[in-house]
Amino acid sequence: MSTISISLEDIYNLAKKTFLANGCDEETSNIMSELIVNAEKDGSLSHGLFRVPAYIAGLKSGKINGKGIPEIKQISKSVIKVNGNNCLAPVVIKKSIPSIITAAKENGVAVLAISNSHHMAAMWPETEKIAEQGLVAFACTSYKPAVAPAGAVKPLFGTNPISFAWPRPGKSPVVYDMATASMAMGEVQVAKREGHKVPLGTGLTKDGKETTDPGEIADGGVLLPFGGYKGSAIAMMVELMAGAMVGDNFSFETAIKDNNDGGPPSGGEFILAISPEKTAGTDWAKHSEEFFNKMKSMDGVRLPGERRHKNRLNKGPRNINEELVNKIKSLS
Repeated sequence: MSTISISLEDIYNLAKKTFLANGCDEETSNIMSELIVNAEKDGSLSHGLFRVPAYIAGLKSGKINGKGIPEIKQISKSVIKVNGNNCLAPVVIKKSIPSIITAAKENGVAVLAISNSHHMAAMWPETEKIAEQGLVAFACTSYKPAVAPAGAVKPLFGTNPISFAWPRPGKSPVVYDMATASMAMGEVQVAKREGHKVPLGTGLTKDGKETTDPGEIADGGVLLPFGGYKGSAIAMMVELMAGAMVGDNFSFETAIKDNNDGGPPSGGEFILAISPEKTAGTDWAKHSEEFFNKMKSMDGVRLPGERRHKNRLNKGPRNINEELVNKIKSLS
């Protein structure tokens, strides 16, 4: 694999130029470019520049509205409903996160129910943003079918990621963002591109056989849930929370409605924010730090998100797949 060294500023500018050239307004382009460069900065390669061609495919087909404005409605003191109007999800989230933060601080708990937006980014940005305000956050979203329920060989669930963040006043939050599939499809695609094998149990071939070849999984095969029946149950929960709970599609319904242009389909996202100060009192931060210290005292243990936060401190250039860079340049 041939790579080239690119500064963070040039990564941002490349992404912004590409979004502007494909129908996005200035605000959308800025939000998406910030998201892309932050993913590269954190080492989340499958959600950085790697995603740009797919975003552009959706913009070119007209499925995604690069100039849209989400509609935010306060349904009750603790429930905010957002119609994304086919905007990219990071735009919807940027505009609506302040509402759930305010509601959770005032009422102790709040829900953000997002529908009709196009989510293919990492979810740690939204949960981390909430946790930075002293709130506990949970988020989940579905996608098109790519994962077989435990016992099956055909897909029904999306990769159905979940993200959780716990606030640490004065420190970076503890945050994780993980697919309920054995591996995110983006990571499988990156492994295919770079010629790496994937662990046995990641997925099946189109004939239902186990394989370590990411190409056999990505091209007509199927992913498996992590942890067998346990992961399958969590993936089912995501289908319900990010589908029926927010008034949007299940993954199989999304597939029926999508135009299959390669871009992220329209779907829903469920976000929950909770104030630990209102539920536990003023001692919550000290108490949780004692727990984290206990964890970190164990050999080989690090807190979720620590590696990303360490990567973030490096402001130097990043090595990017040269073929990917050339492809993005051709789109702008």
